[in-house]
Amino acid sequence: MGSADYVFPSPNAECARRVAIPPPQPFVESLKYNLKETFFPDDPLRQFKNQPTSRRFVLGIKYFLPIFDWAPSYTFEFLRSDFIAGITIASLAIPQGISYAKLANLPPILGLYSSFIPPLVYAMMGSSRDLAVGTVAVASLLTASMLGNEVNANENPKLYLHLAFTATFFAGVFQASLGLLRLGFLVDFLSHATIIGFMAGAATVVILQQLKGILGLDHFTHSTDLVSVLRSVFSQTHQWRWESAILGFCFLFFLLITRYISKRKPRFFWVSAMAPLTSVILGSILVYLTHAEKHGVQVIGHLKKGLNPPSFADLVFVSPYLSTAIKTGIITGVIALAEGIAVGRSFAMFKNYHIDGNKEMIAFGTMNIVGSCTSCYLTTGPFSRSAVNFNAGCKTAVSNIVMAVAVMVTLLFLTPLFHYTPLVVLSSIIISAMLGLIDYEAAIHLWTVDKFDFIVCISAYAGVVFCSVEIGLVVAVAISLLRVLLFVARPKTFILGNIPNSMIYRNVEQYTNTSSVPGVLILEIDAPIYFANASYLRERIARWVDEEEDKLKSSGETSLQYVILDMGAVGNIDTSGISMLEEVKKVMDRRELQLVLANPGAEVTKKLNKSKLIEKIGQEWMYLTVGEAVGACNFMLHTRKPDPLKEESEAYNKV
Repeated sequence: MGSADYVFPSPNAECARRVAIPPPQPFVESLKYNLKETFFPDDPLRQFKNQPTSRRFVLGIKYFLPIFDWAPSYTFEFLRSDFIAGITIASLAIPQGISYAKLANLPPILGLYSSFIPPLVYAMMGSSRDLAVGTVAVASLLTASMLGNEVNANENPKLYLHLAFTATFFAGVFQASLGLLRLGFLVDFLSHATIIGFMAGAATVVILQQLKGILGLDHFTHSTDLVSVLRSVFSQTHQWRWESAILGFCFLFFLLITRYISKRKPRFFWVSAMAPLTSVILGSILVYLTHAEKHGVQVIGHLKKGLNPPSFADLVFVSPYLSTAIKTGIITGVIALAEGIAVGRSFAMFKNYHIDGNKEMIAFGTMNIVGSCTSCYLTTGPFSRSAVNFNAGCKTAVSNIVMAVAVMVTLLFLTPLFHYTPLVVLSSIIISAMLGLIDYEAAIHLWTVDKFDFIVCISAYAGVVFCSVEIGLVVAVAISLLRVLLFVARPKTFILGNIPNSMIYRNVEQYTNTSSVPGVLILEIDAPIYFANASYLRERIARWVDEEEDKLKSSGETSLQYVILDMGAVGNIDTSGISMLEEVKKVMDRRELQLVLANPGAEVTKKLNKSKLIEKIGQEWMYLTVGEAVGACNFMLHTRKPDPLKEESEAYNKV
C-alpha cells in the first residue's frame, strides 16, 4: 500500500454538501416505527388497509384459515394429485407413527392418533402446500428423555401418558403464543449450524436406542448418552437374540436399498415411501407363519380399535409434575417449530411461494393444543414425510386430509392386523429414517465456509451424544448466543485506502492495490455502536492511531494530521457510544489530530446533534462521503500554514 499521488478536489466552504440533520420526530412515532419493524416486518395488515368492514372480516378469516383462500379455486386435477400424495404419505405415516410412539415410551396407538387429528387442523390453518404433518423422532426422544427423568413409563404408565398430553398442550400454547405475539424471531436463535449438529446428535442417540429392539433386549438403560447405551448393550451380551438381530438387519438392508434407489432415480420415490409399510406387512406375515414371537421376537400386540378418545380431562395442571410438563413442552415445542418451519420454507422455495412463519406457529400451536385434548402427542412437519409428499406431486394441504382419512380407516378397521408386527421392524424403520438426519455433507460445508459454525455444529452433536439431548441443546444455543455477543461486542474495524484513479475507498486487506492518503488515517466501523462495544472501539481506534503514527515515524513520511471515521455501517448509537466518541474527540485534540466523521446515518446524526457532539466536532468536519472528507483534509494539508512549534517538536522526537 503506497502513498497516493492523486489530486483530490478542493471543497468550497460555501458550496460543500453538508450532512443534513433529520427533522425531529415525536417519541410516540419513533416507538411505533420501531415496534412495527420488530414485530411486523412483513406488514401483515397491509391487505386490510382501505377495505370495508365486511371485506376485512373475510380477509381475517382467510388469514387465520388459509383453506378458505385456496379452496374456491380447487380443481379435480389438484384432487387427483393430492389423493395420490396423501395415500403415499399415509403408507409412511402409519408405520412411522407406531415406531415413534414406541420411541417416546407411549402406547403405539398414539402414533396413529397423532396422524389423524393434527393433519386435519393443519390443512385448515397451515400455509404450506407441501408439509406433511406427523410425529418426529427427535421430539419423541426428547419427550421420553425429559419425562422419563421424573416418571418411569413402565412403573406408572398412566401418569406418564397424561404428562405427555400435558407437555403437548403447553408446547401448543407456547407455539401459538409466539405466532400471535409475533415473537417468531426468537426461534432464529437456533442457528442453521445448531440445528444440523443437534439433529445429527439426536439421530445418533435414536439409532443407539434402537439396539434394544434389534438385539431383542428386555432391559435397557433410560439414559441417552453414548457411554451408558454401549455399557447397557455389551453388559447383556448373553441376552442377545440372534433371531431378532438377523430379522432386524435384513429389514434395515431392505429399507436402505429402497432409499438408495429412490435417491438415485427420483421418479421411483414411491419405492422408499412404500418400503416401511411393506416391511411391516412382510414382518407381520413372517412372524404369524413362523410363530417367531415364541422364539424371542417381540411384537406390538393388541392395538385398540376406534378413533381418538378425548383426553382434556387427563391433562395434569398440579404440582409436582406441572413444571416438568411446562419445561418439556417448551423445549420440544421450540425444536418442533424450528424443524417444521425450516422444512416448509425449503419446499416453498422449490415451488416459488411464500409461507408466513408466524402463521405457521399459530397453526402448529393450534394443532398441538387440539391434539393434546384428543389423545395425541407432539406433532410437526417431519422432513422425510414432507419430502415424500413433495415428490408425490401434492398440490395443496388436501394431501394431509387424504392421509388423515386413510389413518382413520386404519383406526376403525385395520388395527388388529398390526398385532403380529415385530418391534424389530419398527426399530429398522426408525434407524433408516434417522440415518437421513445425519447430514455429514452439511457439516463439511460448514467447515469449508465458516469454522466457527462448524464448532457450533460439533458442540451440539457432542453434547447430545456424550451428555444428553437437553445438555446438547443448551450447549449449542449458548455457543450461538456467545457468537452473537461477540459480533456485537467486538465489531470489525478496517483501514480504508483509495482505489487508484477513483474516489472510492475500500478495505486495504481486501483490496491490496489501494493507496494510503498522506497525513490521513481512514477507519471504518462495521457495526452499530452500543454500550457493549463502546469501550472496545475506543481502545481499538486508539491502537489504530498508535500503529499508524509508529509506521509513519519509522518510514519518515508525513506525520498524521487527520483521523476519518467512516460511519456508513453504523446503523445506530446509544449514549455509551456517544460518550465514547466524545472521549475519542478529546484524545485526538490532545494529540493535535483532527477527528472527521463521514457518512453518518439519520439516526446517528440525530443523536449526535441532540448530545451537542456535532458542535464539539464542528459540522464543517462532517461529510457525506469518505471521498469528500479526504478531499477536505487533503486540501487543508496543502493550504494551511505550517506550525513551527509542532515541526520543532517532531524534529526533536525524531532525534
